Amino acid sequence: MQEYNDPDRTCGLTDDEVTERFRAAVRLANEKKKIKGVPIARLDANGKAYLEYPDGSKKYVAD
Repeated sequence: MQEYNDPDRTCGLTDDEVTERFRAAVRLANEKKKIKGVPIARLDANGKAYLEYPDGSKKYVAD
């Protein structure tokens, strides 16, 4: 297994670095949504989709 992704696409970053940056981007986007009062789409342990509101309440999405 290669240590690096395609250098033309990832600027020579390792898979772990790309993953870390992606997770940070998602975390920041979710923090912005909380500040704006917008619900965040999430999945529970069973794979069911729900919306989590800034007050902590959850509303499951209909199938």
